[in-house]
Amino acid sequence: MNDPSFSRFADIYRSRPAALAPMEDVTDAVFRAVCRSLGATLCFTEFVNVEGLLRGAAVAKRKITLAESDQPTAIQIYGSDAARLAEAAVVAEAAGAAFVDINCGCWVPKVAGNGAGAAWLREPSAMVAMAAMVVRAVSVPVTVKTRIGLGPESHMPIVELARRLQDVGVAALTVHCRTAQMGHSGKADWQWARRAKEGVTFPVLVNGDVRSAEDAERALRETGCDGVMIGRRAIEHPWVFAEVRARLDRGETVAPPTREERARVAKMHIAWATDAGGEREALLAARRHVGGYLAGLEGAAKLRKAVNEARSLDLVYALIDQCAGCEAPASA
Repeated sequence: MNDPSFSRFADIYRSRPAALAPMEDVTDAVFRAVCRSLGATLCFTEFVNVEGLLRGAAVAKRKITLAESDQPTAIQIYGSDAARLAEAAVVAEAAGAAFVDINCGCWVPKVAGNGAGAAWLREPSAMVAMAAMVVRAVSVPVTVKTRIGLGPESHMPIVELARRLQDVGVAALTVHCRTAQMGHSGKADWQWARRAKEGVTFPVLVNGDVRSAEDAERALRETGCDGVMIGRRAIEHPWVFAEVRARLDRGETVAPPTREERARVAKMHIAWATDAGGEREALLAARRHVGGYLAGLEGAAKLRKAVNEARSLDLVYALIDQCAGCEAPASA
């Protein structure tokens, strides 16, 4: 296809992307910027509820607001109604999404219990028909993120589902290699991604238990997939993207971040969060991320508690400096 959107999309996947997974209350614009600065080659927004998006809810508007520098980023949408998903995809396209991703894998009850996310796996034919409707609604690429099945392991539709999604025009697939019933428990079985990839020609990302550069390299070698998607590991260690890029692009192993580097990124995240949403949002970001960024340093456990109790950014910055200098954090 000659459409520039699809040309850029192909270039993304030719680079063997290390993608930042969509995570609710985590992958906001600031965290995406942090991860991109450290080597994430593709980012996904938080989950966007199509009903909130279509009625103009403030939360949904915030989630789909993309700065010029926030590219390539996919807007991920979720919902239980195919027609509403198609309508929401049009809004996401207008917001400047590099492509639109459909969440067919979220297993949490408030999503799947309402017929969205992994609930689409109950009826693979309905998922395929829904995806086809979304593809017809927009001119940018449409992708799907899903699990290998609902469970139990005796019924895994992912291999045939991948072929059918490709047939209706879906441009790529991300396979989280657990069942929906497993949630985040148990070990991800990458061989399901391999089986799915063997039956299709479109790009496939492997997701689940990719926690290091070594994991990324092994996942691509064992599955033949086009890239990896990293979720929970990035929350505490966004340097994983720099490590993956060094391994995949240059065959190099990079040293772990120093205490000074950990402090730099923690403070950078807080500063960017302040610019984006003010002190209250920055404090929330600090509570979510700073403990992970400085994990392993002397005093990190006390730091996490003190940051959670802090009521000012000045104190948070001081706590970070103290921990990075291996001093005991001051009381909040």
